[in-house]
Amino acid sequence: MSILVVGLSHRSAPVALLERAAVTGERLVKLLHDVHGAPNVGGVVVVSTCNRIEVYADVDKFHAGVSAISELLSRHSDVPLDELSRHLYVHYEERAVQHVFSVACGLDSMVVGEGQIAGQLRTALKLAQKYGTVDRALNEAIQQALRVGKRARNETGIDRAGASLVSVGLSRAGSLEGRRALVVGAGSMSSLAVATLAREGVGEIVIANRTFERGVRLAKATEAPARAIRLADLREAMAEADIVVSCTGATGLVITPDMVRGPVFLLDLALPHDVDRAVRDLPGVTLVGLDDLSESDDAPAEADTDAVRRIVCEEVKAFQLGLVAATVAPTVVALRSKAAEVVEAELGRLGGRLPELDDRARQEIAQTVRRVVDKLLHAPTVRVKELAGSPGGDTYADALRELFDLDPKAPESVIRAEDVL
Repeated sequence: MSILVVGLSHRSAPVALLERAAVTGERLVKLLHDVHGAPNVGGVVVVSTCNRIEVYADVDKFHAGVSAISELLSRHSDVPLDELSRHLYVHYEERAVQHVFSVACGLDSMVVGEGQIAGQLRTALKLAQKYGTVDRALNEAIQQALRVGKRARNETGIDRAGASLVSVGLSRAGSLEGRRALVVGAGSMSSLAVATLAREGVGEIVIANRTFERGVRLAKATEAPARAIRLADLREAMAEADIVVSCTGATGLVITPDMVRGPVFLLDLALPHDVDRAVRDLPGVTLVGLDDLSESDDAPAEADTDAVRRIVCEEVKAFQLGLVAATVAPTVVALRSKAAEVVEAELGRLGGRLPELDDRARQEIAQTVRRVVDKLLHAPTVRVKELAGSPGGDTYADALRELFDLDPKAPESVIRAEDVL
């Protein structure tokens, strides 16, 4: 099986298409299950954010995997396949690993270096774990990607600006101190918006959410003065707000022109968008959406992005070598297991021929024999792992099995045992 990525993002598709292709809620769960149930797919994780939707799958056939995933993305997003295909990108094996590592570091984000993507990757992995669609290979790749992202932020200044779509978007509103803010939604992006608004010293934050209790919890967790209202009361709250941040998971418009009265600044981070673009024609109204945030003045220094790219390359190489070593590990285990059986058999035979040996002598002999065998096996087992990464490396494990007359099924038995564990 090999890792495959099929997706589209702000780099490959216009925001308008990303909005149409957005898959959230139950549709996202259904997409997970359908891809997981497709032929030639062993595991799947779907990353769905405001500026990307990507399917990570462990497949045993490249073309069949790409075809199945593309068709399912089209079906669940209601975007015709011929239109969707023009904007899809595909990464496979080492390139797929490089892509997810880069994503985790923020190199592929709309705001380069933003740290929110790590949480979004973690959420995607947890969802796949919850529904049983992730396998070992994908789990290890994404877990390692999260570690690489953490390393990149610890060792470089990739996120020194603390940039996110929220902070970059709100920077367009000027000073926020003392102003009245309204946040529509109570998900992760809304939580980030509330925290950012509180840090910037707004006078009050009102949180409007479809589930009132969730809005209350978010308001209570906020340091700034905050209160929750029901989404049904949104129109009244709009009339009092100076700043509005909307990022719900709704499939239709949440804020329409008849609800807006200027002067007001609106930041729409939803996908598909929450705010009717016609509000831009209203006097005193400023609307900033995802399509306005593709460039950031807070971009990290080129030296930082170059340093992160070097980290990604280094980590990809290490990860690939680890995969290669894992392929020969069962053969090494089988060889050592067979050697241990031979040692124990010979020690047993020696004990039968020399019954007069005392316990201390037996232990000394046993330890000596085991040390000799370990030393003899050390060089070939270490070397076969090293050579496995070279061209034709898979033949070295075959040679080891042939030279030591190992049962061909022994490595497979080791693999199955590991899977059970």
